[in-house]
Amino acid sequence: MSRDRRSLASYWHPATWPVWFGLGLLRLICLLPYRWSLAVGRALGRLVHAIGGTRRAIVRRNIELCFPELDADGRDALAKRHFESLGMGMIEMGLGRWGSDALHRRIGRFEGAEHLKAATDGGRGVILLAGHFTTLEITGRLLKEADPRIDAVFRKNRSEFITELQRSGREVAAESTIEKRDTKAMVRSLRNGRLLWYAPDQSYDRAGSEVIEFFGVPSMHTTATSKLARLGRARVLPYFSERRDDMTYVYRILPPLENFPSDDAVADTREYIRALEDHVRRCPEQYLWAHRKFKNLPEGYPDLYSDLDALK
Repeated sequence: MSRDRRSLASYWHPATWPVWFGLGLLRLICLLPYRWSLAVGRALGRLVHAIGGTRRAIVRRNIELCFPELDADGRDALAKRHFESLGMGMIEMGLGRWGSDALHRRIGRFEGAEHLKAATDGGRGVILLAGHFTTLEITGRLLKEADPRIDAVFRKNRSEFITELQRSGREVAAESTIEKRDTKAMVRSLRNGRLLWYAPDQSYDRAGSEVIEFFGVPSMHTTATSKLARLGRARVLPYFSERRDDMTYVYRILPPLENFPSDDAVADTREYIRALEDHVRRCPEQYLWAHRKFKNLPEGYPDLYSDLDALK
């Protein structure tokens, strides 16, 4: 462990005991038969849907914006399925950390592994462009078997303890983790012929971001991926996961984005967003609608979350 890292045990303190309790409960749930543990997660998601007024309103607003073709009943049904998916995502985070290799081989399969092999031939680095789906934390274990040279990008949490939980969980699959603002480390990883597992679909500020439509709605998106690919001399492949109705998983590696990077970072970002939207349509309940996707827009754009009370 590097000098700037601390062991999880060093965070044992009364202030962190609620998180430790939740972590222990998650560990116990993950000891149940696999389908039982997901059933518990689904039930937890229903509970959060029932009591989470503001978060439920955010989900409903995002669905309303992105799927205007749905009537009120359709939007509500999708919101309920999303909360069930969120609950299962919590369990999947535990299974990503503690599940056996045999379990992951049994419940998951790859599509498009040939694209990854072709992209890595010759020693070039590869950016695996993921998205914030509720299945994100379970997707790395089989990826590690396909190619272990993985560096996972993460975002720091305000809590050092939560940050370390996230990093250590992803490091079960990835050889190392890189903070999302550490561009030099990401470029170095790519130039060393490694895989960078990166989900750039959430923009938390306006620096380095542009207004680019997502499902036809103006949204802030970072355009840094284009520069990163150029500096790292990397190929760029979308990488998305899907939880099937039978509670197995498909991990799809798509062909490299064409002419990426180009001289137009915004156009490059639109190519990624198109691939992301296609996958969201495949499993809409599994995208992270609980995030304020359309916040931080520049002056002149409406605040799309200013009137949530009616949706609670």
